[in-house]
Amino acid sequence: MNTVIIKYNAGNTQSVYNALQRLGVTPTVSDDFDTIAKADKVIFPGVGHAYSAMAYLKEKKLDQLIPQLSQDVLGICLGMQLMCSHSAEGDVDCLGIFPERVVHFGPIDEKVPHMGWTPIRPDAQSALFKDVPSQSYTYHVHSYYVPESEYCIARAQHGLSFCTAMHRQNFYAVQFHPEKSADIGSTILNNFLAL
Repeated sequence: MNTVIIKYNAGNTQSVYNALQRLGVTPTVSDDFDTIAKADKVIFPGVGHAYSAMAYLKEKKLDQLIPQLSQDVLGICLGMQLMCSHSAEGDVDCLGIFPERVVHFGPIDEKVPHMGWTPIRPDAQSALFKDVPSQSYTYHVHSYYVPESEYCIARAQHGLSFCTAMHRQNFYAVQFHPEKSADIGSTILNNFLAL
């Protein structure tokens, strides 16, 4: 299986690469338009700032490519937020795959950024969460979040209930880091590869 991790200036590509290798998959890390377009599976990770990340995607014309992909795509953390229509982080328009706005947590009674192991409530019928029990812990690090919507397939709590996973057509996205979420994260990555 030809799996490509999108390389850009906000990617946590090495940890995702290592997690996939542990599952027996050796991915390609690339920002090349044709390499990404021809992949069987695409992973769009991210750690960093939405504004500068979108600037790099536009420079490489990946902002045009990613929404047009027809294979299975998994966004991770900032990757999920960039798949939405707009982010309050830098007040920037994003890829528009999910017609949702990314907003800041504050003010809430909890510390921001939201950082650490948090239980999630996945939709039982979602293929991405096969064999993932409700209240399984996953690792989050973020100050911005996507409110709950019709595209939400898993929820988590941090001062309020927010969407921690989304699905629309061939696009999947998670706010948490499956590559840093131990066995549960490996199960979710395996489920994505098996879609």
